[in-house]
Amino acid sequence: MSSTANLLDAGLVPYPEALELQRSLAVAVAEGESPDTVILVEHPPVITTGRRTDEATELHIPAGAAVELAETDRGGKSTYHAPGQLVCYPILDLHRHGKDVRKYVRDLEQAILQTLGAFDLAATTIEGLTGVWMPPAGSRGPRKIASIGVRVSRWVTTHGFALNVDLDPAPFTEWITACGLDDAEFTSMTRELGRPVSVTEVKPAAVAALAGVFGLEFGTAASGPAAGPVAATV
Repeated sequence: MSSTANLLDAGLVPYPEALELQRSLAVAVAEGESPDTVILVEHPPVITTGRRTDEATELHIPAGAAVELAETDRGGKSTYHAPGQLVCYPILDLHRHGKDVRKYVRDLEQAILQTLGAFDLAATTIEGLTGVWMPPAGSRGPRKIASIGVRVSRWVTTHGFALNVDLDPAPFTEWITACGLDDAEFTSMTRELGRPVSVTEVKPAAVAALAGVFGLEFGTAASGPAAGPVAATV
């Protein structure tokens, strides 16, 4: 059975603002003042660190690089965000979705797989690793296309996933040891498809996948970072 949820398509939002928005919505969801809410954003270039980040070994940002550095309270290690990446922050009460954090992460992976499948990209997961990958092809090894990092407090989720749509993945390896993976290759939908793909083009597939996996029924209302805990069409 589907449950009513809000969808906020906030556009390009600096990371600190998006973090504060998540926190305020998480309080509202935990207190029963707001239904489950999914936030879709892009971020200006930013490297975020998780609770397990070892900055001494993972961060090697070149001097003068046009990128912010932000500490977060999510799990996981360091990652990179920039325009051309679809970032999804589901603020969900897991009382309604199974009080199981591992299942929640697997469900996020499934939503990403379905989103990529809508573009005929047969992605996969890798045992022991979090996130979504493109499988080996010819001389190319597995390539990470989406990262996941979450926080769960009072059974309400914050943070979420980042899907590389059309951005240069070089900073994942040249500026940081992303996700703590020394030898991982990163990719994007544009690289894998061999044609430009926009975040706007991907949003409807992502929303449909999230609705299906989590049993959500989204309403419609205004969009934008100032809209607060309301719904928005994409």
